[in-house]
Amino acid sequence: MRRILALTATVSILGLAACGDNGVERAVIGGAIGCAAGEVLANGRCVEGAVVGAGVGVITN
Repeated sequence: MRRILALTATVSILGLAACGDNGVERAVIGGAIGCAAGEVLANGRCVEGAVVGAGVGVITN
């Protein structure tokens, strides 16, 4: 069950990775996705996931 959940989360993240027209939008989307991934995959670590997701969203182009 955990593998199916991880696979679903990964596909969702990759599907939303291209969203956003500028760095701020990508940071917000990345933070939201990171928070969700942190909650599901890292046992409730929303803040850490959001920080990583927002950082990745900012540096992607």
